[in-house]
Amino acid sequence: MSPAAVPLTRILVGVVVERRKAQSPWIDFVWRAVGVLPDEPDMVPWTVLRQEVDVTLFYAGSATIELYRSETERYRENLASGAPSIWVVLGPSEGEWPHSVSAATADPAEGEAYTEAADNLVEAVPMPDVLRDALDAFIAEYHVEREGFVKRKRRRADPEALARRGDRE
Repeated sequence: MSPAAVPLTRILVGVVVERRKAQSPWIDFVWRAVGVLPDEPDMVPWTVLRQEVDVTLFYAGSATIELYRSETERYRENLASGAPSIWVVLGPSEGEWPHSVSAATADPAEGEAYTEAADNLVEAVPMPDVLRDALDAFIAEYHVEREGFVKRKRRRADPEALARRGDRE
């Protein structure tokens, strides 16, 4: 395995999910991730955090954000975006609850890649300050500036090298 393929830092987060009464004749509820908690809270998954008339917030479970040295440029872009985010992925579940926490990432490209599976619910949620600081420290330690793309120049063809040679014996 390549050293770049091994996460250098793992950050455990708790995932907060919202269940909202749907305004639809086809479904009862709309589910979406709305936030992450730094560290894993001392609660069992699917604990009710707050309940209102049409909206309920749950602690849905934990996820691990893995940070890779090769992705520091994307992490920098995320932090510089003005609205740093964590992408939370909820996958289908066969259990009592319709979804389970599948993943969380600070890499925008990885977050987008999770949307390719039609069954996943992927939400970009605000990044807590403590995670922003950890990501900033990771970038400071491991980021290496890389040169941009450099297009090679083609050598001109040598017409003499392509010409036919005299009869060969």
